Amino acid sequence: MDVAKFRKQPILGILRGIKADALSPTLDAILKSGLATIEITMNTKGAPSLIKKCVKQTKGRLTVGAGTVLSMESLKEALDAGASFIVTPVLVKDVTLHCVKNQIPVFPGAFSPQEIYNCWQAGATMVKVFPAGLLGPKYFKEIKGPFKEIELLACGGVTAENMSDYFLSGASAISFGASVFKKEWLEKKDFKSIEESIKKFLVK
Repeated sequence: MDVAKFRKQPILGILRGIKADALSPTLDAILKSGLATIEITMNTKGAPSLIKKCVKQTKGRLTVGAGTVLSMESLKEALDAGASFIVTPVLVKDVTLHCVKNQIPVFPGAFSPQEIYNCWQAGATMVKVFPAGLLGPKYFKEIKGPFKEIELLACGGVTAENMSDYFLSGASAISFGASVFKKEWLEKKDFKSIEESIKKFLVK
């Protein structure tokens, strides 16, 4: 992952539980939308093969990472499959340390001020605040008071309508998942709705 490039479009799409036969058309919809960065969670069935397929199909047009990485075994599988950044729901110390040592962008998850601070001290590229929607943008503004230097990624409850509030309140990046990659859209093969939904996040 080129972190400088990500900061220019600091929006992350999360694919969790996507089925293999839906991946290719979903990737086409993502590319058409203009979104540049996605993660596939490691608790998705066949995640390593999906990541590998994603990297191969998009040929550098999409930055692909792995999410929900909770062990060194999962980390190895993700990196071997071609993931270029790592996201975790909490601070997994050995995973984070390996990423920092090997200059792999890593986004560990946290919620409380102490957890956020611990992630940053561990070398996080950004700290994923999850679930952000429980306390909303105001929480980010409060956190940035004592922690101005800590970069925060808002995850959970972020919409196209409220994402500007998160950025104005101090978030460095935002993410979205099931609200865009809706189960019913995937089942109906309504990839156009996915594309249009993503575009709402990219309107400047």
